[in-house]
Amino acid sequence: MKNRLKELRGDRTWSQGDLARELGVSRQTVNAIETGKYDPSLPLAFKIARLFRSPIEAIFEDGT
Repeated sequence: MKNRLKELRGDRTWSQGDLARELGVSRQTVNAIETGKYDPSLPLAFKIARLFRSPIEAIFEDGT
């Protein structure tokens, strides 16, 4: 799944650790999502969308 998480995080000048703290996950989880190695659970995707005040579809897209 493609995502804009790194771009959105950069817009706020947050490190992966900063974003991880905001989301209540590990920095490794943020890295894995950003690199496409891990797709977030639906609750986590909603949490990310709320944090960035964007619809899920504006952050995540199907990689096909």
